[in-house]
Amino acid sequence: MEQTVINLILQAGYVVKGVMLTLLVFSVVSWGIIIYKWRFFAKGKRESNDFVRYFRAGKEPGGLHKLARACTVSPLANIYTAVYEDKDVSGTDGIRRALNRYGALETANLEKYLNFLATTGSTTPFIGLFGTVWGIMNAFKGIGAAGSASLAVVAPGIAEALITTAAGLATAIPAVIGYNYYLSMAKRMMVEMEDFSEDLQAFFEGLIIESRKK
Repeated sequence: MEQTVINLILQAGYVVKGVMLTLLVFSVVSWGIIIYKWRFFAKGKRESNDFVRYFRAGKEPGGLHKLARACTVSPLANIYTAVYEDKDVSGTDGIRRALNRYGALETANLEKYLNFLATTGSTTPFIGLFGTVWGIMNAFKGIGAAGSASLAVVAPGIAEALITTAAGLATAIPAVIGYNYYLSMAKRMMVEMEDFSEDLQAFFEGLIIESRKK
């Protein structure tokens, strides 16, 4: 069955082959993003848990900074590192603006590449449908050339057309599932960032007060 499908693709016209190649590119890139994001969110969650645990333990700022720099994916640790290393941050309003600014950057990083999954999920079924329509047109041309509508004449063209539909759906479905799943994970981490920003606000305000006392 697999060899038959491959033969149908190889015997297809240039337009259908172009559609299949386009869908293959979308599929490969989508699966690459899905795998990358799986590792990204898993590592980010693990690093955030470690950082928050260390933070709640009341460790000194230098140790927190060292741990935060080692956590390359965690948005919570990245925000801490950015604010801690920003020499222009001062005062309550300055801290709040810095937390908002760096939080927005981390939000963008969490949502990075998800738009491609959304685009893949919404467009590839139509790309496959285009290949299907083109294949059916070729099938009708074959009928006209042969002067017969027998199954032997119609079947190859229809099968060629339906392959592009199946390929479009096979590309779109994993992309839609991945997009919805990772978007929910990103939103969950955004909520965690918003909650943790209040703790960081109080923490950095405390550092400023201590520095003024010295």
